[in-house]
Amino acid sequence: MKKQFTKTLLRLLALLSLEVVVVGLLLLGCMVLFAYMAREVFLQQDNRLDAAVFRFAQRHTSPPMTSLMRFFSFFASANYLVVVPTLLVLVFAWFKHLRWYSIKVMIIAFTSTMLNQLMKNTFERPRPETAMLELTGLSFPSGHAMIGGSFYGLLIYMIWQTVPHPIRRWVYSILLSLLLLLIGYSRIYLNVHYTTDVLAGYAMGIIWLIVSLFLLHKLEVAYNNRFGQKDIGVIEKPS
Repeated sequence: MKKQFTKTLLRLLALLSLEVVVVGLLLLGCMVLFAYMAREVFLQQDNRLDAAVFRFAQRHTSPPMTSLMRFFSFFASANYLVVVPTLLVLVFAWFKHLRWYSIKVMIIAFTSTMLNQLMKNTFERPRPETAMLELTGLSFPSGHAMIGGSFYGLLIYMIWQTVPHPIRRWVYSILLSLLLLLIGYSRIYLNVHYTTDVLAGYAMGIIWLIVSLFLLHKLEVAYNNRFGQKDIGVIEKPS
């Protein structure tokens, strides 16, 4: 009986692609990270990580560095995330084979923003009192990290779906990942968010991206099964 169970398990594992395994592990890791950050902040009330990273940033504080951090912070600001996703939606909608991507950008950008505001109002954590910028609103999870994480994560997903050259895929993905990390650090450097806010934001942004892509893929398949590819084509991943 044990041998039969082992064989059945191996068959099931063989059906799983590397992509499914990686995405599953990423989803699980982000869920654990978010739960741990929420536990440390609201149950344990442990601020040692936040204080340590603030001290690290303070040692590297200078006017040029502050200007640089403001620059990186802009790439997940409200003004940026209103204009750029809208432009992408318009561009993708123009091309028949990219129209599903326009829908994905529009839905994920909107829902991640709404979810972030809902979570901020649920947790109600004030921003650090030492913030370098005059901002309103709450702190946990970071909107720049969460909404930016889902947006730039979506761009990376689209790159892996559409860019045929493997080296270019890796280069573009690494550059976007570095930009996202710098955006998160800029929020800590500017003292407008705690480190735990940023890590929780990254985790929830990736969780929401994976869930949204899964649901939208189901919708895409159902649409094409019913109507074919007359209006919106199915995107095939490059080999």
